[in-house]
Formats: sequence, C-alpha cells, structure tokens
Amino acid sequence: MPARGSGAVDLKVGPLHAHDTFSRRGAADIAKTHKEDTLDHTRVIHEGAAMNKIEILTGAGISAESGLGTFRDENGLWAQHRIEDVATPEGFDANPKLVHDFYNMRRAESTKASPNSAHDALAQLQKAFRGEVILVTQNVDDLHERAGAETMHMHGALAGSLCAACGARWPSSLLTQPEDPCPSCARPTTRPDIVWFGEMPYQMDEIYAHLGDCDLFAAIGTSGEVYPAAGFVQHANASGADTIELNLEPSSTVSHFAQTRFGPAAQTVPAWVSELTSG
Repeated sequence: MPARGSGAVDLKVGPLHAHDTFSRRGAADIAKTHKEDTLDHTRVIHEGAAMNKIEILTGAGISAESGLGTFRDENGLWAQHRIEDVATPEGFDANPKLVHDFYNMRRAESTKASPNSAHDALAQLQKAFRGEVILVTQNVDDLHERAGAETMHMHGALAGSLCAACGARWPSSLLTQPEDPCPSCARPTTRPDIVWFGEMPYQMDEIYAHLGDCDLFAAIGTSGEVYPAAGFVQHANASGADTIELNLEPSSTVSHFAQTRFGPAAQTVPAWVSELTSG
C-alpha cells in the first residue's frame, strides 16, 4: 500500500525563485520568448535528430475537458469536502464511510465521462511515434486507457481497491463500503487504491529513470503545485531533455519549461501530436 515519508504527495509550490512569478496577462509574452530562444523540438525531429523517448505527464486539466472536476473547481464533488477529510490517511481513519462514499461518487462521475480529443491524440502518439512514449498521469480516471493508451497511474486509480491491512489489490466494484472484506485476508479493511496526500506515489523509480533518459518531457493540464510531479521538469532539464508545457494557463512551474502552448488541451494536444508525427 502507499507508504508515507519524504517524497510523498504534497500540495504546495516547490522551490521556485522570485523571477518565476508572473501574471496570467504575461502568458503570451512568456510563450513568445520561449519559442524565440529555444529550438523547436518538432523541427529537430523532422530534420533527423535522434528522438527516441518522450515522457508525458498529464494532470487534471486534461480530464476536466471531459467533464471531470478538479479539487480547485468552485463547484462539484471536491467543493463539498475538505481535502483533509477525503484525500488523506488521517481522513480515512477518522471517517472511512465518508471516504468510501466520496470515491463511489467519483467512480460514478468517471463512468459517465468519455475520452476527449487530447486523450485520443496521446494514444495515437504512442502508436505512431517511432520511439518510446511513456505516459504518466496524476489522474485516477481511466480515460487514457479507454482512448487506447498505456498509462502509469502514479496516484492510483478509481478502478482499484486496496486492503489497508495486508496490502492486497483487486478490481474495485462501483460501490464500496468500509465493511467490504479483503479477498485475501478477509479483514474489513478495504480502501480505494488511491495515493493520498502524505503517501508515496506509485512507480517513482521507473518514472525518474525515464526522466533521466528521455529526449522530450511534456506536461499537459498540470497545475505545477502537487509534488513530487511538479518537480519532474527540473529532473528532465538536469538530464538534458527538451521540455514543453501545454496548459490552459501557465502553471506554477512554467518558467522551467523551454516551450509553452496555452489553450484547451482538446485543441493544443492534437495539434502538437500532429506536428510530432507528420513529415
């Protein structure tokens, strides 16, 4: 089950500098500056330079365009609950029924949503790109999979259940409750297989290994405020990878990216993928 300790999921802005702050009004200027000062990675591909691995991180913004709410939305499921009550181990210990009910509602919401053109484009990129495309998501829905992509869920998945006692995992039913017995140890200690704040994300060694040897790192629909994912761009930069942020608006870590594209993911992602796979 998710471990606690350093490197756990944390909601805060990381080690940025004073010059990293800016207004939304400056997004266009930032994007223009990055594009002028940086060699376009799509042109590098088309001119024959080696591009063997792309690592992509997706966040809530890509699923929001399919109708799924984020915890920053003013309305929706997250607005009705404190994060501490439904997305921490302490919250689960205090009121497991509330947590089960919350994730039952999230599963129901997720099943009604459909992949959008950004999900479809990333699945197509995995199929069409001549190298390797590693897709990592902070999202717990299955929209990437339903679009046909292979995905690493660093924060777990709504489709899974986890035993808080023995660590066994199994596919979740749409409705769960605290009394549900673990199929392995039979104890009534079922919880969602979700990485909560204060717990270690899944597959971090593998994710960091890919960051260490990818040629291009892209962050799509992320806020840059949830760590450790918000720090991935610094790791990619340190390894010499090109970097790009595709977002509705600038993230908290936008200044660390070599290139930026702003707008709805359903528009920017298909256009970007088309550039990567054309020619």
